[in-house]
Amino acid sequence: MHKAMSKVAKSSIDGPSLIRIARESGADAPVEPLNLGQRVRDLRKARGWTLEQAAVQAGLARSTLSKIENGQMSPTYEALKKLAEGLAISVPQLFTPPSKAQVTGRRAVTRAGEGQAQATTTYEHELLAAQLTRKQMLPYRARIRARDMDEFDGWIRHDGEEFLYVLTGVIRLYTEFYEPVEMKRGDSAYYDATMGHNVVSVSEEDATVLWVTSLV
Repeated sequence: MHKAMSKVAKSSIDGPSLIRIARESGADAPVEPLNLGQRVRDLRKARGWTLEQAAVQAGLARSTLSKIENGQMSPTYEALKKLAEGLAISVPQLFTPPSKAQVTGRRAVTRAGEGQAQATTTYEHELLAAQLTRKQMLPYRARIRARDMDEFDGWIRHDGEEFLYVLTGVIRLYTEFYEPVEMKRGDSAYYDATMGHNVVSVSEEDATVLWVTSLV
């Protein structure tokens, strides 16, 4: 075990490749400049306020607020402070683009045993929702074949965070900065995936786990 822990971790097909492939399947979204006037209008309308109501809340003249929303004037810092206080947000939030709230309608159903298989020397992965591209999470079921840390070529590590849930059997979770911990059916762990980590089965049969890895 100590021998395996001391090795320099290398990229292998035991997990990092799954993460890398999933991450590289999407492109970076372009950053759009923020339209302050539109942002203020959207915040006002989200609260169901008229121009008059919002102006009263912010302590500004209706004409001033109208000009700000229509991009006809650049508000002073004092005006921005009043706007933020009236909208019950901070000044930086006025300049924070809204989160993408539109409904994509995406859905993927994976029947039992129909996931995309990818076997390795230590794990047998079954990728779930494999037909969806540009995912923000990578869910997969894994059969843990490894029985000893020496079966790994060093630590597995990759970007993001990871959630592990034990489905059957008993596993031992090794993480770089913590003592190993045994986990049985129903136990779960959430951890920083840039920290070295490996999982072995300590039950007679191969254990199975559900892994969900963040891709953003």
